[in-house]
Amino acid sequence: MTIDARGKNCPIPVILANKEIEKKVLVFTILVDNAIAVENLKKLAKNKDFQTEVSELGSDYSVAFAANNNSNQAAIEDSPVIESVSERPDSTENWALFMGKDVLGEGDPILGDSLIKMYFYTLSQGNHLPKAILFMNSGVKLPTTNIQVIEHLKVLSERGCEILVCGACLDFYKLTEQLQVGSVSNMYVITEKINAAAKVVTL
Repeated sequence: MTIDARGKNCPIPVILANKEIEKKVLVFTILVDNAIAVENLKKLAKNKDFQTEVSELGSDYSVAFAANNNSNQAAIEDSPVIESVSERPDSTENWALFMGKDVLGEGDPILGDSLIKMYFYTLSQGNHLPKAILFMNSGVKLPTTNIQVIEHLKVLSERGCEILVCGACLDFYKLTEQLQVGSVSNMYVITEKINAAAKVVTL
């Protein structure tokens, strides 16, 4: 099996490879177009007990994955109960994600915008979902004007994440009518969600 991940930013190639591993696929190949993706795929393979063989194809790379003997035996033993990620029931965990700004990190805002899109894509594809995602201050721009993040938030909402957006913040930025996903909320409710969570992650 060959998966073409050329032109896709990290962590998408890693996520695609990890999905194959979770489906107990023992041999597959990922095509990528940059050396950073190759290194990330090699790290994933090492962590998952897979071997890799990298070949250069002009300006592109082919990363072949092959399960080690231990992984091979585990896959055979587990084969009666194999299930894909898409077949697993969605469930959230008792933690909350707090977004107080519309970028990730404190550096260059263009990079921060790219990183926040990658983060929400990665989160939406994973199995450790927050119970609540809370947007305040400039963070309310994400569920209103950031088209890519909105699509990822819709996936998270469908998978059971509660998305709450500060109404006063929407009003301040004049974005109330542009809310695309989630519910308008207030400081009292958002504070209750933070207090009830076992863990709060702030980005």
